[in-house]
Amino acid sequence: MASTKDIQRRIKSVGNTQKITRAMEMVSAAKMKRAVTSVLAIRPYAHAAWSVLTNLSRAFAEHKSGLLEVREVKKVLAIAVTSNRGLCGAFNSQIAKKIKDEINHPEKLKINRIGREKIDSKENKIDIDFITIGKKGESVVRRTGCEIVASFNELSYLPKIDDVRTVGKMVIDDYLAKKYDKVVIFYTDYVSAMSQQAKVRQLLPISKIDLEKQIAEMDVLAKEYGLDEPKQEYKVEPTPEIVLDYIFPRLIEMQIYHAILESNASKESSRMLAMRSATDAAGEMKDDLTFVFNQIRQGKITQEIAEISAGRAALES
Repeated sequence: MASTKDIQRRIKSVGNTQKITRAMEMVSAAKMKRAVTSVLAIRPYAHAAWSVLTNLSRAFAEHKSGLLEVREVKKVLAIAVTSNRGLCGAFNSQIAKKIKDEINHPEKLKINRIGREKIDSKENKIDIDFITIGKKGESVVRRTGCEIVASFNELSYLPKIDDVRTVGKMVIDDYLAKKYDKVVIFYTDYVSAMSQQAKVRQLLPISKIDLEKQIAEMDVLAKEYGLDEPKQEYKVEPTPEIVLDYIFPRLIEMQIYHAILESNASKESSRMLAMRSATDAAGEMKDDLTFVFNQIRQGKITQEIAEISAGRAALES
C-alpha cells in the first residue's frame, strides 16, 4: 500500500494537472468563440454566393469553362483539413477515419456526374494525391502511402481569404491541366459545441446538383440572417460567360475557406470539451486519492489509539 507521502504527492500532481487543463479549457473556449464568430460571419456570404450561381445555372449548360468539364475519374486530388496539435478529443481521429474509409472504399470518389447522370470510372483502383492543411493530416496521409503534393500547416487557424487563394489556384490550375479528374475536400462541419461531423465534399468539377445540396443544407441557417428570399431574375452584364469565368474561381476559394473555418470551429469545440472532461476526471481522481489518504490516516490514528489503550491496560493490570 502506498504511503501517505506518496498519496499526498499524487494529489498535488493531479491538482497541478487539473489547473493546466482548466486553463486550456478557458483558452479553447475563447478561441472557439472567435472561430464560431468567423464561421457564422462567412455562412451568409457563402449562401448568397451559391444562390447567385444557382440562379445563373441556366448558363451552365452552354458555358464551356474547363471547371465544368466532367471526365472519367482516374486520379483524384483531395484536400485534408486537420489541426497542427492534438488534445482536441476525436476531432483528428474522425477526419482520419473518413480519409482511410474513402481510400479503402473509393466507390463514391470514382463517380462524376453530368446533370442527373453519373459517370462511373472503369478503373478498379484510382490514384489519390493530397494537399494537407494541418500537421496531423499530413501524418495520417503519409501512413496511408498516398502522395502529398503540398502542405499548408499555417492555414490551420483562422486564415484570411487571401491566404487560401494559393491553395485555390493550385487546385484550379491542376484541374484545368487535366492532371486530376476530380477534386474533393475532407473537413469537419461545425454543427454545435457538442456535435461535429466529418465530411467529404466535391469541389471540381463544379456541379449544379452539389451546389443545390449545399444551399439546401444552409437554408435553415439562412433564415437566421434574413437570407431566406425567393429566387430572383438577374440582369447579367457584360455576359453570363464572363461573369461565370470570374465567379467560378472565387467559388472554389470560398468553399476551401469555408471548410477551413468550419474545421477550426469544430477543433476548438472538441478541444474545449476534451479539456473539460480532463478537468472533471482530474477532480474525481483528486477526490478518490483524498478519500484513500483519509482512510490511511484514520487507520493509523485508530492503530495508535489501540496501542495506547493496550499499553495503559497492561500497566493497570
